[in-house]
Amino acid sequence: MKIAIIGAGNMGGAVARGLAQGSIIPTENIYVSNPSTAKLTALKSDFPKINITTNNREAATMADMVILAVKPWKVLEVVEEIKPHLDYTRQLVASMVGGLTLTQLSEWLDKGCGILPATYLIIPNTAIATMSSMTFIASTRSTEAYDSFLLDIFNELGEAMLVDEGAIAAGTSLASCGIAYALRYIRAAMEGGIELGFRADDAKRIVMQTLRGATDILAANNTHPEVEIDRVTTPGGLTIKGLNAMEAAGFTHSVIEGLRASTKR
Repeated sequence: MKIAIIGAGNMGGAVARGLAQGSIIPTENIYVSNPSTAKLTALKSDFPKINITTNNREAATMADMVILAVKPWKVLEVVEEIKPHLDYTRQLVASMVGGLTLTQLSEWLDKGCGILPATYLIIPNTAIATMSSMTFIASTRSTEAYDSFLLDIFNELGEAMLVDEGAIAAGTSLASCGIAYALRYIRAAMEGGIELGFRADDAKRIVMQTLRGATDILAANNTHPEVEIDRVTTPGGLTIKGLNAMEAAGFTHSVIEGLRASTKR
């Protein structure tokens, strides 16, 4: 399969880098288009076999799957530009644009000929560039074979999950916005570590490894977080004092409210 990514910004560029590091799509089968050349040149420098162009129509024509990774206000313009050059009998179209629905995208793709392509919403996070994304996939007019193939691609780039379209907003909040929320925790813990006497780089290293350890424990034991919390929380100990202080400051409530807020359009 040949894949065209329209847009080489933060998300488009991250997806291109992730795909190029994977084994399922050969790098020479990846096409990336972008109006400016700086980001394309950077991609080409890192992955010499990747195909770059400033011509969206050229990239779309070459592909079996076209991924739209442009700003929301640019989607319709790009769709109108490439639509006449798409062959819906053989090409898939996917969007990574937040807030765009399958119904809206299908309406924009309609050529009036009674044929529409298999259409996907694919919502990764920026960790896809390091092959560690959490990616949500929703579709219409898809096939089991297409779904399975896309899961294979994006599971290689982290973990992927097929969901109903109605779950996309929640998934975006939990995993895409969630990257920023996790990083904000790291920043806060780093600041605390500095106050406790560590250098900034050492504090970051400590917090990052601690988070790796926490997630590895959950994955290895398949337990609820509270089970693992109980194992390090002794009566009258330091951990329970810290946890209670965080809860008194609204830790859990703040996390949940942040997730709720980021699902609102």
